[in-house]
Order: sequence, then C-alpha cells, then structure tokens
Amino acid sequence: MPAQRLSVVVTRRLPEVVETRMKELFDVELRDPDTKMTREELAAAMRRADVLVPCVTDQIDASLLAQAGEKLKLIANYGAGIDHIDIASARQRGVLVSNTPGVVTEDTADMTIALMLAVTRRIPEGLALMQSGKWEGWAPTAMMGGRIGGKRLGILGMGRIGQAVARRARAFGMQIHYHNRKRVRPEIEEELEATYWESLDQMVSRMDIVSVNCPHTPSTFHLLNARRLKLMKPSAVIVNTSRGEVIDENALTRGLRAGEIAGAGLDVFEHGHEINPRLRELQNVVLLPHMGSATVEGRVEMGEKVIINIKTFADGHRPPDQVVPGVM
Repeated sequence: MPAQRLSVVVTRRLPEVVETRMKELFDVELRDPDTKMTREELAAAMRRADVLVPCVTDQIDASLLAQAGEKLKLIANYGAGIDHIDIASARQRGVLVSNTPGVVTEDTADMTIALMLAVTRRIPEGLALMQSGKWEGWAPTAMMGGRIGGKRLGILGMGRIGQAVARRARAFGMQIHYHNRKRVRPEIEEELEATYWESLDQMVSRMDIVSVNCPHTPSTFHLLNARRLKLMKPSAVIVNTSRGEVIDENALTRGLRAGEIAGAGLDVFEHGHEINPRLRELQNVVLLPHMGSATVEGRVEMGEKVIINIKTFADGHRPPDQVVPGVM
C-alpha cells in the first residue's frame, strides 16, 4: 500500500513545470488565480496543510502561526529571504522552515550592475525621450552620464550576492570596497582586490556607488539612515536589490530631491509596493518592481529547491535548506 502523500498548499502561482512536478509528488493545492492570500486564507491553509509553500508577499508572524493547527509541520519558503516569517515562533510550535539559498545570486548580481548602468548612464531618461518622439538627433552635450570604470564601489553585505556583484564590477574596472558583519576570508579579498571597512560611516562617505546587498534583520533596519545618507558624496549613487527596509526611504527621497545624492536605482522598497510618491517623480531615480531574481531559470531552480526540501522532509530527513534561528 503506498504511503500517504503530504498535503501541500502553495500560496501563489509558480512556474508551470514546478507546479506539475509538485502535483506528481504531493497532494498539492495550487493557487488560482494568482492573487495574494488574505490573512484568513493563510490561517486556513496552515490548518489543513502538512506543508505550506509561501513567498515574500506572505507575512507569517507569531499571531498567524498561533492560528495554525497541529497538522502543519513544514513551511517550505519559495525564496531565499525569510524576514517575512517568524522563525522563532515557528520553531516553538514544532514547525520547520526551509528556504532556497543561492538560487538568486547570479540573477540579482546582474540586476545590480544593470541598475548601476541605468542610473549613471541615464538610460530611462533616454528611453522616455525616444518614446516621447521629441528627440532631435545627436548632440555633443546631450544626455551625458558618467562611466562606472574606475569608480569606487562600496558593497554593504559581502555574502554570496555581494561577492557576485564584486566579480562583475571588477570586470567593469571598478575598485571594490565593502562593509560586512564579519570580514571575509583573505583569499576572497585577494581575488576581488577588495578593501574592508570596519566603519560603515567611513566607507559610505568615500564611495562613488553604494550597493545594498545585505538581508533585512533587526540590526540592518534603516542601516542607511538619514545621518549616514548625508555622509554620501553629492556625486554618489545608491543601488538596492536586497531589502527596502535597509534604507530610510523618506530620508533617501529628501536627499535625492535636495541634490545631496546624485541618483538611486531601487528594485525593493521599504513598504513593499507602496512607494513614496515623491520618489516616483524624480528623474535621477530608476525604480523596478522587485524583479532582481525574475528569470525563468532562477524561478524554476527555486521551485526545484522547494521540492527537494519537501521531499527530503517527507522521507523523514532534515530539509537540506532548513533555516535555524540565530544562524541567519
């Protein structure tokens, strides 16, 4: 007699190939249409599922976990970031949490470089000019931006993604600087020709471009606050493809409007999709809809990791990407 299959609830639409494989392996409920679950829907899903597969749009806090039944045993997050899940509360209830680390590294690093180029070379402004039909031809002083070769790049967070950004930036001839909770190994510093700054204040005041690549934790919330943003050179650019909460968005908007910061490229925002309207109006800002990891290849790999985590758990073993409180 075949073993009973795990009941799995998926909170958003996933790539078709991932959903099909899940259907083959588990007793899965797929989300249709692709809308965000309400808190009531999430609570109900957690009561009837052995495994919940949420993503970054699902806020799973202590009060929501308190509504989960005894059935829920694993939250297999679709994505690497897990700041939307209360890991400690889940652990107290005997619920394991897994994520999908490493999958988004290359895609997010690509987007980081793309945003640097978009801001410094004024690509959206050029695109808007062409689409308006008002372009009157080439001129020697028109649409002049800056080059990134030879510029100092300050990377805030030298994990997988930060290092991938550094490798790409080196190919563009940039000088690599970084601030991290811990200094990286000497061989990595040597490979990247990276300069470590223990003081974030000292680093940001000297950089031409600052790239945010650290996770959102209580210690990184508003790490780039109004005081630190004022330390940046008026010619400097800031890029964020990590988490919006790391930057004080209102202070950043004020700095950009006042000309205290030259430009910004943002793929993430402090309040999710609710973006400061004054930020939208600025020409020296490039805004993207959280698409840093949005490649077909990356999203399929992410789904494959979720499936491996669930399948390993179903076989009675610890999920390979289990998240442990205090190790994040």
